[in-house]
Amino acid sequence: MASIILVTGGTGYIGGELIDRLLSVGKVVHTTIRCTAKSEPRLRSRWPDAGERLKVFQADLENDDGWAEANSGCDAVAHVASPFPLAVPRDENDLIVPAREGALRAVRFAKDAGVDRFVLTSSAAAIAYGHPLSKTKFDKDDWTRVESGDVAAYAKSKTIAEKAVREWVAAKAPDMTFCSINPVAVFGSIANDDLSTSIEMVQKLLDGSIPLAPNMGIGVVDIRDVVTAHVAALEAPDAVVRNGRFPLQQRFLWLREMSQILRDRVPEIAGKAPTKRMPDFLVKLLAPFMSEMNVLKSELGKIRDVDGSHAAKVLGFEYILAEQTLEDTARNLVEHGVIKP
Repeated sequence: MASIILVTGGTGYIGGELIDRLLSVGKVVHTTIRCTAKSEPRLRSRWPDAGERLKVFQADLENDDGWAEANSGCDAVAHVASPFPLAVPRDENDLIVPAREGALRAVRFAKDAGVDRFVLTSSAAAIAYGHPLSKTKFDKDDWTRVESGDVAAYAKSKTIAEKAVREWVAAKAPDMTFCSINPVAVFGSIANDDLSTSIEMVQKLLDGSIPLAPNMGIGVVDIRDVVTAHVAALEAPDAVVRNGRFPLQQRFLWLREMSQILRDRVPEIAGKAPTKRMPDFLVKLLAPFMSEMNVLKSELGKIRDVDGSHAAKVLGFEYILAEQTLEDTARNLVEHGVIKP
């Protein structure tokens, strides 16, 4: 396996957990963050003993500054950084352009630095959107149909960025070992109270913010499996991963099923988790006034069941059961004081 690895987006959920795993097995890690003055102290406090084995560089997806320095001396890159909106952007290009250009910038500087392995953290959002309602099963060969009128900006951004990097590598870096990791919603342990969007969903199920469960579902995968897949992609033989695409999902669950799992597995903290379904008409009624309901409205009744078996087989791991993942997420939220028992 590579000895010096660049993990972009070190303050993000996946990026942080990947850095944690790599440092734990003795690797030297470079990471990029948007502002060192603001975020480097936070990273140093998380890994106080890392010393020179963790090098932090200021580099933004939208300009070239810092990327050459971040890649210097690296054997491999895990490009995890990607813009994720807190709200739907007014102009979808505000999300699409930095995602595409940032990914191309990352791979271009990696090639210039002589990096021979590039692992792109893409998403199941690049797989399972824009298809007919009758299609409910998806795998590594499926692509989100960005030309469809109902594909949100985030799914477009992930699809366009992944395709752009694949095309760039094929044309300009054919000797580079490239693959993508495409997880569904990621749950599991957390390092602090800076929560990802998926973890916030569990929080809201537990704290009563969602009194009724909307009729929507989501794929579940554990952060530990996401990290394991990334590490395997970084160290597997070239022939195993070259040009590979590895969707990650343990199980597709409806929100009401997630709520019931939490009630069954952590009853002492899940007393407020919803037991009844929210009528579709109520979601649509609230959509103009609540941004969250506006997002949920487009997902009502849709099944996006992504097959994660290819990744598990090729990269050599077994998925942690979704039930265990949700339980561990809930208990971690209590440990960090986000949920009061």
